[in-house]
Formats: sequence, C-alpha cells, structure tokens
Amino acid sequence: MSKTVKHKTADTPPSRRMPNRDVRPFFEKLAETIKEPVTELNYDSNFELLVAVILSAQATDVSVNIATQQLYPVANTPEAILALGEDGLKSYIKNIGLYNAKAKNVIKTCRDLIEKFDSTVPDNRKDLESLAGVGRKTANVVLNTAFGQPTMAVDTHIFRVGNRTGLATGKNVLIVEKNLVERIPEDFMIDAHHYLILHGRYTCQARTPKCGACPVYDECMFKDKSSFLEL
Repeated sequence: MSKTVKHKTADTPPSRRMPNRDVRPFFEKLAETIKEPVTELNYDSNFELLVAVILSAQATDVSVNIATQQLYPVANTPEAILALGEDGLKSYIKNIGLYNAKAKNVIKTCRDLIEKFDSTVPDNRKDLESLAGVGRKTANVVLNTAFGQPTMAVDTHIFRVGNRTGLATGKNVLIVEKNLVERIPEDFMIDAHHYLILHGRYTCQARTPKCGACPVYDECMFKDKSSFLEL
C-alpha cells in the first residue's frame, strides 16, 4: 500500500485575494496571539540593530545572536568594529553564512557612518541604502524597528504569508510590499512586519503550516488549509 504524501506548500501558488472585510479581523487576531511583536535579534542600540540586520541576510536570527553575543561586548560602535578590521570581525561572525562578504560590508558601513553620518545611524531610506550591505529590506527593518516608521520589510516568511493567506499576493517582494502597505490598517502598520514574520516563522511555516493552531484560520484563503488541521 502506497504511503500518502501531503502536498508540499513551500511553493504553493498565491491564494485568492482575502476580502477587505477580513483584513482588520486578521490583524486583530494576530495581535491577540502575538503579545510582543518585536524582532528576535538582540540589540541595545540603533547601530547594534543595523549590524545585526546586515548579518541576518540569508541567516537565522539565532545564528546572528550567537555571534553578536560575543562581538558586542568587545565592539559595538562604528569606531570599535572598524578597529577590529575585516579579519578581526570575521573571527566573531564565522558561524554566519556569507560571513566574508558581510564582514567586508560591515567594515565599509562603519567607515561611512563615521565619515558621513557622525557615527549615527541615518533615519531615512536614501542614506541607509547608501551603506554597504543595506538594501531595501534592511532599510525597512531599521526604519520600522529603530525609528517607528510605517515601513514593511518583506522577507521569505512575509512573502509566503502574504501569498498563502491572500492578504497580499505578488510574484516578487516589491509587489507584495506594495500590496501590504495598501491593505494593512493604519493602526496596525507599525507592528505589522513583526506580526507577519512571527506568524510565518512559528505557525504559517513553509512545508508544514500549523493550520490547526492558526489564529487566523477563518480569514486565511489557503485552499489546502483543511489538510493541515491536525498540525
């Protein structure tokens, strides 16, 4: 007898658009479930956050936190990390994927922060994106988390959640970002990034979504959701 194999959901097509009437209840239920919509990266300053986000590209927050737990007590300012140099920095972040390129970018960013921004993390997109290793997603995270700006950083989790639930569908992250910004109620916009990323990380997972434990099951438009009710 052949074994039944469940449909893998990591690359499922976008769902039908979630009705407008369900968008606010969707976020209200996430807010009831996720009491602390904050980043899981550890940091104590805007600069520490910036470096952690640069390091987190294609890496887990856990691996970044392990590295920065050793790095930040030794060097947590642009001047101190620049003094370490690339090789010195690499010795702290070698557990993180792409650490060679990331070390080079962080050193360049530290130099630019010192020379162009008086060692202060900029609070606007143009200046942030001028820094090495800082693209649109990283800038959005910093603007939202450090400065409380209503930006939406779309990572793999949010891209998946947006498409699977029908909240905001799109073929690329820019389209999903645009659609999310248009649909998210204004009073949820500041915390929406963290609601969605945490929901995607722990409940609406790539291959085995935990639909049985999903607080937004009723609003979600994923057509195969009933197949995962036991999870």
